[in-house]
Amino acid sequence: NGTSFTIARNPDSDAVLTGDFARTSRACPPFCIQPMVPVAGVPTLGELELLVFLRDKVAKGEGILLDARLPDWFAKGSIPSAVNVPFATPAPDNPFRYDILQALGAQPAGGGRLDFSAVPELVVFCNGGWSDQAARAMQALVEAGYPIEKLRYYRGGMQDWLMLGLTVSTAGRA
Repeated sequence: NGTSFTIARNPDSDAVLTGDFARTSRACPPFCIQPMVPVAGVPTLGELELLVFLRDKVAKGEGILLDARLPDWFAKGSIPSAVNVPFATPAPDNPFRYDILQALGAQPAGGGRLDFSAVPELVVFCNGGWSDQAARAMQALVEAGYPIEKLRYYRGGMQDWLMLGLTVSTAGRA
């Protein structure tokens, strides 16, 4: 959206995680450890690859960083430049799915179909390796026709991002 930001590590060597992201155990289900590749053919990125994506794709308008978490989690803080598209939004039962897919770059192709040939690359993330929200969003996107080769997965999500002390933005600010 034209907002500039700098991502840096927190220089406070005494900083610690607190709240939900400091927890080491969660009930499974629903919080089961996720595979490295939850959708066949979708590459998994680490933090350095995500930073390159932000610089080389998002900053140039050629990519979207998609936060698949629920809005209340997004409002608490997200990776700078992330767009909140909750995991259930691209699901087939959402009556606004067609509109959301267009907002992600798909073009109407007539007859209720969409053309995904010019969509941007997406990196999808959620809370971390214990959350299936990103996987569910990616699966729904692929089922809708989003090209697998245009999807990436940041499995570490907010937990790893915070653990590394990287910059977090709150809703409406970089």
